[in-house]
Amino acid sequence: MKWKKWMVYAAAIAGTEAVGALSGLLTREGMRAFNETAAQPPLSPPQAVFPVVWGTLYALMGIGAARVHLSPPSRARGWGLDLFVVQLVVNFFWSLLFFNARAYGFSVLWLILLWGLVAGMIGTFFKADQTAAWLQMPYLVWLTFAAYLAAGVWMLNG
Repeated sequence: MKWKKWMVYAAAIAGTEAVGALSGLLTREGMRAFNETAAQPPLSPPQAVFPVVWGTLYALMGIGAARVHLSPPSRARGWGLDLFVVQLVVNFFWSLLFFNARAYGFSVLWLILLWGLVAGMIGTFFKADQTAAWLQMPYLVWLTFAAYLAAGVWMLNG
């Protein structure tokens, strides 16, 4: 039984990290151009911070999803995992919209959608596994900060 649990955790973390890695790979050139040309708002962290933060957040997402998956079957478990997948897809496309398409205004709206999905996921996770829900709080806080950064970029770069 323990082996199965570890496999669920490993698969959830690896899958979530893979989504983030693929997004990063697909937006590498767009990020480079953005960093060279776009004006950024105050409090923008150095670029080296982003992979560390996102790597940690993806790991926490995966751990939370695994915990919910391993929780007793319930409506909250099903909805929580569905919301997890949907928010992960929305998360994936945000980088493409922001860095590659440079659709700054639309990406702010997309980020608000993502924030709402994550908040809903946290609420649903809370019903299935409270620890899983708490593990998502840094993600929600980071998305709030990311919304500030994205809105600032939009205002400064049109």
